Amino acid sequence: MTYSVAVAGASGYAGGELLRLLAGHPEFEIRTVTGHSSAGRPLIESQPHLRSLAELTLQPTEPEVLDGHDIVFFALPHGASGALTAQLRDVRLAVDCGADHRLESATDWAAFYGGEHHEPWAYGVPELPVAGEGSLAKQRDRLVGAARIAAPGCNASTVSLSLAPGIAAGVIEPRDIVSVLAVGPSGAGKAAKTHLLGAELMGTANPYAVGGTHRHIPEIRQALRAAGASEEPSLSFTPVLVPMSRGILATSTARLAAGASAGEVRAAWEAAYSDEPFVHLLPEGVFPRTADALGANTCLMGLAIDEAAGRVVVVAALDNLAKGTAGAAIQSANIALGIPETTGLPMNGVAP
Repeated sequence: MTYSVAVAGASGYAGGELLRLLAGHPEFEIRTVTGHSSAGRPLIESQPHLRSLAELTLQPTEPEVLDGHDIVFFALPHGASGALTAQLRDVRLAVDCGADHRLESATDWAAFYGGEHHEPWAYGVPELPVAGEGSLAKQRDRLVGAARIAAPGCNASTVSLSLAPGIAAGVIEPRDIVSVLAVGPSGAGKAAKTHLLGAELMGTANPYAVGGTHRHIPEIRQALRAAGASEEPSLSFTPVLVPMSRGILATSTARLAAGASAGEVRAAWEAAYSDEPFVHLLPEGVFPRTADALGANTCLMGLAIDEAAGRVVVVAALDNLAKGTAGAAIQSANIALGIPETTGLPMNGVAP
């Protein structure tokens, strides 16, 4: 079966990555692409690397343009998709790559985003452990047959995947978690901003959203609660822009739970991810580079215990546009529609 697909926000980075991956999907046919200020222009002007889609023209991002497709992927700025998705009447599956449908708490939405809080959708990180639904239950189970899916924030899914196995197994504590991330500027979108210019990024590392203000913090706490956190997770989260166009390298540390052994810690992550096609725990003593996940739908992680500090250390790497956004969206759509989960998604990265 072939599913008709529309991509809203196709002129941006996330939209371009969705199209790159969708173009190789054997069961999805891209029929419609939309933009805002670029409507009426050829897609190839905004996405010159997508040569196989050169015949497409960007249309206005309006409900009547999107309705009637089997699947609509939204790659719009935060706050832009909620009202639009509410107007859809004839779409089998909608997948939102923005934040509008991620948060369950209206209070969290008001504190970190503001504006109208929209209904939360099934969260699109299939590999996340979920408490209370079997010893190895995953978020994947909640995606089967879903009609509405919220793809994750790229930083949020990196940290959540890093820590959820330890929370679910009770080998790390949910309080006093610290995550520091090196991130590429493509996660901030394609709009021209002075602090994202090459001249401002080359040769330097720039922290931002310091002091608990980053919008992905409530999303991480929500995922860790779902994994079975014994108390409300507390998280110090600091992202740092570095001069690479794509990628996230997240170093997360958490207190080792009383009585937990090194063997139990590693066993928790092995049990969570040993059968996962896209989340890979590396051998003991090996840690990932962002380059190893470039262009792939993979999250790679290394695990260690800092005995002196009594903390577990997880270093995770992924491509923020691939596994962090578009890949997660397509992977979740595959699951919802009953298509083999790995269909159309690359496991191999690009090197050098």
